[in-house]
Amino acid sequence: MNVNDKLRGGIFVFLGACSFGVLSTIVKTAYGDGYSLGEITGSQTFFGMIMLWIVYLFQRKTGIGLSPSKVSEVGNVNSKTRWWLVMLAGTFTGLVGIFYYQCVKLLPASIAIILLMQYLWISMLIEAVVFRKKPQKERLTAAGIVLVGTVLAGGIFNSEVTLNIKGIVFGLLAATCYAVFILTSGRVGNDLPVFKKSALLISGSCILTWIIFPPLFFIDGAFLGGLYKWGLALAALGTVIPPLFFSIGMPRTGVSLGAILSAAELPTAVTVSHFILHENVALLQWLGVAIILSAIVLSNLNIKKAGF
Repeated sequence: MNVNDKLRGGIFVFLGACSFGVLSTIVKTAYGDGYSLGEITGSQTFFGMIMLWIVYLFQRKTGIGLSPSKVSEVGNVNSKTRWWLVMLAGTFTGLVGIFYYQCVKLLPASIAIILLMQYLWISMLIEAVVFRKKPQKERLTAAGIVLVGTVLAGGIFNSEVTLNIKGIVFGLLAATCYAVFILTSGRVGNDLPVFKKSALLISGSCILTWIIFPPLFFIDGAFLGGLYKWGLALAALGTVIPPLFFSIGMPRTGVSLGAILSAAELPTAVTVSHFILHENVALLQWLGVAIILSAIVLSNLNIKKAGF
C-alpha cells in the first residue's frame, strides 16, 4: 500500500470521527427546539436503521465499492452468527444514545463528550474482571493519563462550569455501555458484511429505544412538524457516515493509526460546542483534552506495525 492510499484512508477515518463529534451540539440544539430525549433518540435510530439497510441492500445488489472477491460475501446467507445476537449487541448502542443524550441535556456538550471518553479505562476494567485479561502496562499508563486529563477537561477548575451530579452519572453510564458495546460487538458478527452487521446493530438499538420510549411522535404530529430534520441529521452523521468512512479508511490506515485518528471526535465536539453553542472552554480544559488525546495515542500507537 502506497503513502497516498494510506493518506486517503486517514482522511476518511478522520472525517468519520469528526462526524461523530458534532452529534452533541446537534442534540443540544434539538433540545432547544423543544424535542424530548425519546423523540430525539427514537427518530435517529429509526432513520439510521432505514439508511443502513438501504445501503446494505444497494451494495448487495450492485457490488459498488467492493472487490470481486468481496461481492459474494455481501450476499452470504450462511453466516455462523445468529442475527439476533448482533441485534442484542446493538441494544447497547441504544443505551449509549439514551444515557449520552441525557448527559448532554444536563451538562455542557464539551463535558459530556469527555465523560463518554472514559470508556477507555472502563473497557480495561471490564476485560480484567469479566475476561480475566490483564491490561498491559502501556494501557494502564494511558488510563492514568486519561483520568488526569479528565480532571482538567471536566472544568473542575473553571468557575463558569456548573457540574450536575446526575449528568455525570448519565455520562459514565453512557461510557460503560459504550465499553460493553465495543467488547461485545467485536466478538459477534465479524463474519457478516460490514453494512449488514451495522444494520442489525442499529435495528437492535431502535427496538430497545422504542420499547423505552414508544414512538408516539409518529402520531402526535412531532415527526412531520420538524423532528424528522433532527432525526435525519443525527442518523446521517452518527449512524451512516462514520461506519461508511471507517470501513473505507481503516483497512488503509491499519487499526493502530485508525484508532488514533478516530480520537478526532473529542476535539471536534469541544470545538464545535465552543463556537456554535458558545460554551465556555477554559485553557485548562483544552489542556485536559490534549492530555486525553495523548493517552489515546499512547494506548494505540505501535511504531513497528504502523510502519512510521
